[in-house]
Amino acid sequence: MSTDHARMEIRGIAVEVVRKDIKHLHVGVYPPEGRVRVAAPLRLDDDAVRLAVISRLAWIRRRRDEFQRQDRQSQREFVSGESHYFEGRRYRLDVVVSDGPTATRLRNAGWIEMRIRPDTGRDAREAMLYHWYRGRLRERIPDIVAKWEPRVGVTVADWRIRRMKTRWGTCNREAGRIWLNSELAKKPVSCLEYVVVHEMVHLIERGHNERFRSILDRVLPNWRHRLDALAREPLANETWQTCAEA
Repeated sequence: MSTDHARMEIRGIAVEVVRKDIKHLHVGVYPPEGRVRVAAPLRLDDDAVRLAVISRLAWIRRRRDEFQRQDRQSQREFVSGESHYFEGRRYRLDVVVSDGPTATRLRNAGWIEMRIRPDTGRDAREAMLYHWYRGRLRERIPDIVAKWEPRVGVTVADWRIRRMKTRWGTCNREAGRIWLNSELAKKPVSCLEYVVVHEMVHLIERGHNERFRSILDRVLPNWRHRLDALAREPLANETWQTCAEA
């Protein structure tokens, strides 16, 4: 797919424009600072893109304001007493140093316990917690996929987890494969379920158009509520969060 990148300033807002061989224009607003990105068909000139953005300015500004109001996590050091999120709940981290086996577990309703060796540095502790998050996510996803395949009317041939900088999920329609952002382990299960269903619907309809929304309305009538809940979740210090799209 051919692409062309450009930048515009529209009513005081910097806009990244990426032209692709696509049919419809999409506007995305990305956390944490509200970066605006437009994916536009190759046939649209600058004036058409500018008008499309202007028509969405109220929505763009609203989304940027929402991102600014969101709670933000500071840079994590993975030490005892730090706050970390799992399935939408806040936990304290308890780092236990010992010469025994290393492990991470939910100790109770308030603590994540991480047992480490004395020489385990900050990056290794981060990797341990990330591995634990991925494991918990892998336990959740199969049941969600199995629940929603017959309702959406698709078969997911494969699903995978990975870190993504700008999306909660993505898919390959031809392969019937979906990818899910590892950060979803930190979010409420209802939000994870929404992203899974969202990507399943993309196996039917590629774009975020009226047909896509009508399918979501039919199979998951409260999807907008779940999307709003996801947008209200605390932002990690890193920037691998998804956008809100018009």
